[in-house]
Amino acid sequence: MAKALADQGIAGVFSYAGRTGAPVTQPLPQRVGGFGGVAGLVDYLRAEAITHILDATHPFAARMSAHAVEAARITGLPLLALERAPWQPMAEDRWHLVPDMAAAAEALPEAPARVFLAIGRQNLEVFAAKPQHHYLLRLVDAPESLPLPQTEAVVARGPFTLDSDLALLRAHRISHIVAKNAGGSGARAKLDAARLMGLPVILIDRPALPERPRADSVEAALRWLHAENLGV
Repeated sequence: MAKALADQGIAGVFSYAGRTGAPVTQPLPQRVGGFGGVAGLVDYLRAEAITHILDATHPFAARMSAHAVEAARITGLPLLALERAPWQPMAEDRWHLVPDMAAAAEALPEAPARVFLAIGRQNLEVFAAKPQHHYLLRLVDAPESLPLPQTEAVVARGPFTLDSDLALLRAHRISHIVAKNAGGSGARAKLDAARLMGLPVILIDRPALPERPRADSVEAALRWLHAENLGV
């Protein structure tokens, strides 16, 4: 989305939450860090004379999306959520759908297993309730500490390929995968690898978000901006 805006000469600011140490450089001016809740976001939008909001956050960044909707309501600014479609199972998939992290931990077996915990570094403490498992994490930044007793971390940044994820799962003798239903292509390879290997996947449903206009592609977002008379 940032590249499309830059290519068409549309002024914008790319906002990172600041959860990774070295975020990918974008072709738009960047800011890093939180806004200080809804009030801080409203102040920023007004101070920077923002005219449109594109919420392109991760599908599981529920708080940021909710804040964006409320800030748009307060300021009267048009908002569009750029939201990739969730993954859908194929016939050979062994998916167990759960509503949240706690349910994902509960869905793991009681017998010790080797779990690829593909959820990032947040919410790891939930899985401390199942300390008998060996957990493999894949993180963008090397962790300083981990709240799980049997944990191994691989530092890597996507997008990932089917071959690399097959190699990862085999090398670590993974028996179960826990993942968020983020959608998109950059992190799907682990699900394709699980299908080929016949591994069970505990897939966490997306959180409930406020109702807002949505687009499922960059092209659709550009059409929205065109309708908003930004000269796209």
